[in-house]
Amino acid sequence: MKMVTAIIKPFKLEEVRESLSTVSVQGITVTEVKGFGRQKGHTELYRGAEYVVDFLPKVKVEVAVKSDLLDQVIEAIEKAAKTGKIGDGKIFVHDIEQVIRIRTGETGVDAL
Repeated sequence: MKMVTAIIKPFKLEEVRESLSTVSVQGITVTEVKGFGRQKGHTELYRGAEYVVDFLPKVKVEVAVKSDLLDQVIEAIEKAAKTGKIGDGKIFVHDIEQVIRIRTGETGVDAL
């Protein structure tokens, strides 16, 4: 089992969700986050004063999947989140040792 974590642009969330549903992903967790990388933020003007916005709004999408679905999930996220411009985001893949569904007590792949 794998945990796929993707940091994407907020306006791409719906496209990523739709793309993941086409590859049989049943559930995702979404968190609004802020961050910066090569994009480095930008300056804005507020009431005549210029200020720097270092951390830009992003969305973190987390998906737990069976290992055999991993490549399809990564491809779905890449396709849906890509704009071709700086700041498109990153995808991280982690191993999952154990999963337990609290309601039923199911474990492992059955709990996904």
